[in-house]
Amino acid sequence: MFRRFFRRPNPIRCHIRNVSLFGKDYKEDHMTNLTPRIINNLGNHKHRIPNHPIEIIKNEIYKFFDSKTGITFAKFEDLNPVVTVEQNFDSVLIPKDHVSRDKKDNYYINEDTLLRAHTSAHQVELLRKKESTFLCCGDVYRRDTMDRSHYPIFHQMEGVRLFSEEELGIPLFQDRKQRTESCQEHYSLEAVEKVENELKITLEGLVKHLFGEDVQYRWMDEYFPFTHPSFEIEVFYEGDWLEILGCGIMEYQVLVNGCSEDKIGWAFGLGLERLAMRLFDINDIRLFWKSEVVLDQFQSFNGDFRQFKFVLPERKIEPAKFDLAFWIPDGFHDHDFYDIARNIDVDDAIENVELIDVFSHPKTGKTSHCYRTYYRGALKGLQFKDVEHIDTAIRAVLAEQGAGLR
Repeated sequence: MFRRFFRRPNPIRCHIRNVSLFGKDYKEDHMTNLTPRIINNLGNHKHRIPNHPIEIIKNEIYKFFDSKTGITFAKFEDLNPVVTVEQNFDSVLIPKDHVSRDKKDNYYINEDTLLRAHTSAHQVELLRKKESTFLCCGDVYRRDTMDRSHYPIFHQMEGVRLFSEEELGIPLFQDRKQRTESCQEHYSLEAVEKVENELKITLEGLVKHLFGEDVQYRWMDEYFPFTHPSFEIEVFYEGDWLEILGCGIMEYQVLVNGCSEDKIGWAFGLGLERLAMRLFDINDIRLFWKSEVVLDQFQSFNGDFRQFKFVLPERKIEPAKFDLAFWIPDGFHDHDFYDIARNIDVDDAIENVELIDVFSHPKTGKTSHCYRTYYRGALKGLQFKDVEHIDTAIRAVLAEQGAGLR
């Protein structure tokens, strides 16, 4: 998946020991940070539930590629989310010391295995199976901030199309000695320009299919380890520019890894929740996990995003706020606190968590964090008595893990 790219030990651990996933056992080690809640939600594929908004967006994208491109794209949407470090990072050229590999951002099963952080983890795997034109969709997993826009499980779609020299009708390769801003060192400039043009025409068509023919959009130069040149496309929607997807000309070494070194190709990646939230005007990502409400409303969706109106649940009670301060252990990261809270909050009562204060003791050198947790359900308001047990449980886990409560 195309995301913006910009090791510490993790002492806060709320995982289970010796994990069994999809019929295979994995031994934990120093990298294990998988939580019971994440394990319990594996296989809960929103992109495959009929009439779920994630499934609707997926099918709308399929519809575009099936009917508007003139090309047959193979579709993969049930690949195992358990991948190796090599699949998730090495195969798509993410450097060994890159921050995106960090334990604070990923769900590691052990030092060799994790839950995929992007659908790009399957890119080389599919290329090795001689797939040259495909869409890959699935659930992905990341440790992240805790608010109405972020959830540790979400869904992505990856698209790839390769071209041979025969298909393009021009030479693919030219030894350029060094790359430029617009071309890799292995490919001819003419081939790159032709594939880039085809990529942009295709994705502009997808944007118009989803947002309407009159949509305003713009291309932005970007950086991704696995494409060059790389781009993002943004649309002007409801008064603001919205990033829709990342894309680019696939790095030659990725094609070498996929045994397709005689080809050139483009790839793109996008988040289905991001699109669904904008197109259906859904303001809380937790609602995608409340099927009893979501599915009822989307039974009537007829394919017209502009006419369909999702009715948000009415919550008249303001969020209940709890503050929690503690001395952090060495190597502690905000995501450690968010993961503890998420693991306990099985009903998604927490709407938002903010780090509101950081204090360093002048004598001991210890650092204290104070987090403010806002409790309000995705479907209804909550009172103190409804959530006090969650706050108490979070404090208990922190104490068990050596955090000094203040």
